[in-house]
Amino acid sequence: MSATQLEMRAGESADLVLRGVEVLDPVAGIEAQHDVVVRNGEIAELLAAGEAKADGLEEIDAGGLHAFPAFFDPHVHLRTPGQEHKEDIETGARSAAAGGYCGILAMANTEPPVSTPADIEALLVDARAAAAVKVGFLATVTRAMEGVELTEMASLRAAGAAGFSDDGLPIRSARILRRALQYQRLCGGTIALHEEDPELSGAGVMHEGPVSAALGLEGIPSISESTMIARDAALAGYEGGRIHVQHLSAAESVEAVRAAKAAGVQISCEASPHHLCLTDEEVRSLDPQRFKMNPPLRSEADRQALIEGLRDGTIECIATDHAPHAAEEKEVPFEQAAMGVIGLETAFAALYTELVLPGTIELGLLVERLAGGAAPFGVERPSLTPGSEANIALCDLSARWTVGAEGYESRSSNSWCAGKELTGRVLMTLAGGRIAYRLRSFSMGVAG
Repeated sequence: MSATQLEMRAGESADLVLRGVEVLDPVAGIEAQHDVVVRNGEIAELLAAGEAKADGLEEIDAGGLHAFPAFFDPHVHLRTPGQEHKEDIETGARSAAAGGYCGILAMANTEPPVSTPADIEALLVDARAAAAVKVGFLATVTRAMEGVELTEMASLRAAGAAGFSDDGLPIRSARILRRALQYQRLCGGTIALHEEDPELSGAGVMHEGPVSAALGLEGIPSISESTMIARDAALAGYEGGRIHVQHLSAAESVEAVRAAKAAGVQISCEASPHHLCLTDEEVRSLDPQRFKMNPPLRSEADRQALIEGLRDGTIECIATDHAPHAAEEKEVPFEQAAMGVIGLETAFAALYTELVLPGTIELGLLVERLAGGAAPFGVERPSLTPGSEANIALCDLSARWTVGAEGYESRSSNSWCAGKELTGRVLMTLAGGRIAYRLRSFSMGVAG
């Protein structure tokens, strides 16, 4: 089976020491203050604070700061090819680096969709030239996302595809998905599924419930998502295939995944920051820039079910579903606006502010789940253990900042938390052993 291929631009390997930083790697069981020594792009040593010799390394006074394994997002829209005015590989990877990510996977619902080996090969070449962090690309499950004919899945994997997804559209036909799972079992590469029954969703634009009724907007019922998850989990179990459920939003969906796991199905899933922090009450503002997405924001009971799923391991990872849109697609009446929000630059800070600071979840759980999207796609999890490639998010947990006040690294500005004051900020990101991002206001001391 072919391996998932990730690419990033060439650059100088990092040689530095983070002095006196609070290191937290929950998977490796590291939680202590250290001097973190990085040589030639690798984590060379974790020493007691103050013990590291400079030896020509750049010295960074990191007292009071935290170092985490950098994050990995398996669900990002880079809009290339075809809509580079919204985002491209360079701006999307830069946005990821600003959010503490060392790697991302890009969805295939571009214009035209990524459906051929040549498409994958071209995108990997572009990432090698432009990406500040490691980028992989999914290919579509069906040709042109039409749901009728499968792509050449084996050839796509051989070309380096990280997996397969018709994200943006569900795979309506159980027969087609069954055949895809049969091929996936042979060639590898997880199938990532946008779970939605179009017959139930209809022309809905928000969650079906009291708020949609009050606003007079057509709703999308939660069972539109959960019934498709149940169907597809049954197919995956029958065929022995592997599926990854994207952007869970509903309590019934969490239960469907939990039941599938209990039955031995090879299934993983993700939740997005906006679904973990917000409810459909926000839609009363009729602000599509921040609050229109698919799946939609749902009820408080749904939000709490997602948080519980995050806690108990039903939900392995947090994925942003970073979805850039041009202003003219969002600055229209709610019913007409495009669905989707950006989230790479704010995911950590928003979840730290909304879930960790109030005591809803532990910091270690957040850090673990933000990197949890690597494993379902066969990517090595970022680690701070000595000998590992340097993938580090350096954060100031006390920093307070207003989202959008200094602009965005992304080419688009449709952030779900635009204008919010958040606590916790990424100051620097190391990705693939290189410095991928430094906050402009974060001054550095250089070793003598």
